[in-house]
Amino acid sequence: MPLNIRDEKVNQLAQQVATRRHVNKTEAVRLALQRDLAALDEVTPMMERIREIQARVAAWPDTGLEADKAFYDSLNDE
Repeated sequence: MPLNIRDEKVNQLAQQVATRRHVNKTEAVRLALQRDLAALDEVTPMMERIREIQARVAAWPDTGLEADKAFYDSLNDE
């Protein structure tokens, strides 16, 4: 099924990308969509890595120690 772009700004953007990449507008749109999908695919693995790190940190035992506010304030000359 063909894609019909009726938004003039989108059409202009596609033409700019096509011109700079030395391809036609269809190829420019295809490349842009592929890059966008690839970027979205990278987000999921990053979130999975973050969740793994969060789980490891949460598994550390509680030391029972409390932060010394005066000490940390003194580091910032407060």
